[in-house]
Amino acid sequence: MHILKSDYQVQVAKSGEVALKIANQYQPDLILLDVLMPDLDGFEVLTRLKESDVTRHIPVIFITGLVNVEDEEKGFLLGAVDYIVKPFNNAIVQARVRTHIKIIKQMRMIERLGLIDALTDVPNRRAFDHQVDVEWSRAVRQKNPLSMMIIDVDKFKVYNDTYGHPQGDVLLQAVAKTLQKSLKRPADFMARIGGEEFSVILPATDLNGALQMAEDLRANVEACRISGPDAASSSVTVSIGVSSIIPSADDLQPDFIARVDAALYEAKRTGRNRVCFS
Repeated sequence: MHILKSDYQVQVAKSGEVALKIANQYQPDLILLDVLMPDLDGFEVLTRLKESDVTRHIPVIFITGLVNVEDEEKGFLLGAVDYIVKPFNNAIVQARVRTHIKIIKQMRMIERLGLIDALTDVPNRRAFDHQVDVEWSRAVRQKNPLSMMIIDVDKFKVYNDTYGHPQGDVLLQAVAKTLQKSLKRPADFMARIGGEEFSVILPATDLNGALQMAEDLRANVEACRISGPDAASSSVTVSIGVSSIIPSADDLQPDFIARVDAALYEAKRTGRNRVCFS
């Protein structure tokens, strides 16, 4: 599609099989698909795209010489977002592509706003719940360890009462930034799960590895100096509960999270600014 190359990065496939491979590899923002192709027709390609978790979200526009209403209806029923009949006007194609790209960007922004905590700009509780489900299922399937920690900012209410809620927000932002920067692998996931509590999910990590990571996080937060409203700076500490499991189909995710929470309670009960495990 030479008419689009000046505005977009374009990958071209000359057959349905190649199109499927490219879609799986690159996961493009938008696919323009002909119905008539050498091996698989466009309807079959769209069906297979929608059957895959990797590609089902990618919008597809049919561009085809088939002018029957039945073909157009079939395309929409299979999940196409638009249907352009050949011969086409270049400006019309460009306009429709531009419209769908704009919709995609808007949807992604909506999705991002729904999964990101507005105050700290890290994933929120909804994102955390989703990620726990994903990593739990993967750990069961692959028989790998899964570790989790819950992190609570020590004496946050006292800090809020002393310096005010705006300064409390500054503290939470600083803690979130410190925790996020301390993660070592792309797969490690951190979220704010409510109030002054954060959680970290560590896939394929045993208890020893999780405890080492938790201690690193605790120390990094303690070393962080928070600027106060009077230009002075103060330190902040966190308590961390940790647990690890190689889950089976018989294990229950809520029980695992409860053990992490119990470990956090123990860390708070025994003096704060420490790591405890269950």
